Amino acid sequence: MDALTELLKLIIPAAAILYGMYLVVQGFLNRDLASRQFDIRGKSIDTILPLRLQAYERICLLLERLSPQNLLLRVSHGGLSARDYQRVLLDEIRNEFNHNAAQQVYMSEAVWVLVKNSKEDLVVLINEAATTLSSEATGLDLAKKVFELTMEKQVDPVGHALSELKKEIQQLF
Repeated sequence: MDALTELLKLIIPAAAILYGMYLVVQGFLNRDLASRQFDIRGKSIDTILPLRLQAYERICLLLERLSPQNLLLRVSHGGLSARDYQRVLLDEIRNEFNHNAAQQVYMSEAVWVLVKNSKEDLVVLINEAATTLSSEATGLDLAKKVFELTMEKQVDPVGHALSELKKEIQQLF
C-alpha cells in the first residue's frame, strides 16, 4: 500500500504538470492560429477591396450609360425606323449589362437586384414606347416617346439603383 501511495504522489503531480503544459501549448497554438487568420484576412482585404471598388465603379458607369437620357444621346437613331431603333437600343442595353454582369459578385444581393430591375424597367419602357407608335414612326419619334414616358415616371429606377449603390459604397468606408 505504501508503494501505491508513493506512486500516486509522483503520478498525480506529473499528470497535473503535463495537463498544465498541454493547456499552455494549446493556448499558444490557438493564439498563433488566430494571428495567422488575422494576417490572411488582412491580406485578403488588401486584395479584394480594390476589386470591389472597381466593380462598384463599373456598375455606376453601367447605370449612367443605361439612363434613358444618356442611352438615347449615345445611340444615334440616324434615320432608323422606330422598330429598328428599338432593336438597336435593346441590343445596346443587353450588351452593356452582359459585359458587366460578373461584377455582381462584389456587391450585395439587394443592390444587384436593383441594378437588374432598373435594366428591366428600361427595356419595358422602350418596348412600351415602341408599341404606342405607328409602324411609320422614326427613331426620333421613339426617342421622344421614351423621354416622355421617362418624365411621367415618379421614380427613376436607374437613379434609385445608383443611389443605393452609392450608399453601399459609403458603408465600406
